[in-house]
Amino acid sequence: MKYINKKLKLEKLSIENIAKKFGTPSYCYSYGKLEENIKSFKKNFKSFAPLVCFSIKSNTNLNLIKEIKKFGLGADVVSMGELMLAKKAGIDSKKIVFSGVGKTSEEISYAINKNILLINAESLNEIKEINRIAKLKKTKVRIGIRINPNTDPKTLSQISTGKKENKFGVSEKTFFKLFDYCKNSNNLQLKCLSVHIGSQILDHQPYKKMLNVIDKIIHKVNYQFDYIDLGGGMGISYHENYKKLDYKKYSLAIKKFLKKHKNSKIIFEPGRSIIGNTGILLSKILYLKKSEKKNFIILDAAMNDLMRPALYGAIHKILPVVKSNKKNNKPYEFVGPICESTDKFITLKKFQELKEKELVVICDVGAYGMSLSSNYNLRPKSTELLIKGSKIKVIRKRQSYKDLI
Repeated sequence: MKYINKKLKLEKLSIENIAKKFGTPSYCYSYGKLEENIKSFKKNFKSFAPLVCFSIKSNTNLNLIKEIKKFGLGADVVSMGELMLAKKAGIDSKKIVFSGVGKTSEEISYAINKNILLINAESLNEIKEINRIAKLKKTKVRIGIRINPNTDPKTLSQISTGKKENKFGVSEKTFFKLFDYCKNSNNLQLKCLSVHIGSQILDHQPYKKMLNVIDKIIHKVNYQFDYIDLGGGMGISYHENYKKLDYKKYSLAIKKFLKKHKNSKIIFEPGRSIIGNTGILLSKILYLKKSEKKNFIILDAAMNDLMRPALYGAIHKILPVVKSNKKNNKPYEFVGPICESTDKFITLKKFQELKEKELVVICDVGAYGMSLSSNYNLRPKSTELLIKGSKIKVIRKRQSYKDLI
């Protein structure tokens, strides 16, 4: 995305023209950026050729998942619906990992029937339920155990998953009990040690600590795991002040780890780092509302379209579609029309002067944008568009009021 003659373009298309043809709010994804992200991710870790399983929860658009599948990626799923979606997109069952703390009996049974690569279990009672269902089906099931390494990922508390107070994974002490249970079962094949410490991680040091914890546990049990699932969580730069994760240092730490565990294959579950910066949310200014200390820019996009800022204070950069040199003398607070005070995106000082009916884009919304959207206030969900060069493909139609009501 770049300005040409002060007008914003996504790949080879004018964003103004996209808005004229498809309306607002609209989610737009860059195919070129998606391709670049996947190739870059693979290149960073090519020395040990991991199995890369795209985190479906980050973006659930079937058409996008079909494109991601073409690059050889598998899927990380956390529900039966996501597993169904991954299969509909054509992803090989042997590249699907089922994670999550609360799998129902129906979900476990479905996953076993689909013969997926791994079910990553997170408690003794879940493992007992997997064992019970496997016994009924007279089959053996490949499972992993998710460890909680009590590692602080130094990210937002709401998206941290690897500290002891989080609901995810099991402690080292509990792990040994689960390990013994699996070894004594005729219907469980313990294939994987799994871990995932959080999301939007920008420092490689928490990953190094995580690897040290895993290394010590493997040493204590003296067991050969076919897979070490390191989860995902790699962050992206949402604004200029964010530092970037050093993939080279993370890769070196993994290679050092693999010197001791040569026969284990690494699994990654990236979502945001693959899809996050491919997407923008295109929006129109409905009204400019002036107040004493700031001016409100009321957009036609709202928290039902993009929940992240309201949910945990996430920051997304906003850009005008047409650039000008005129600056506004008061801060702008960008808000939506929903009847909640939390329906706001960002407050910016020294932004260019804006007028009603002008267009803006909210950046880096490819991950947890549309997948977290809702119909709150009975607002229809936005359309989704895939931009490839000068071509546009509608990958999800705008929801109509008839569909909704």
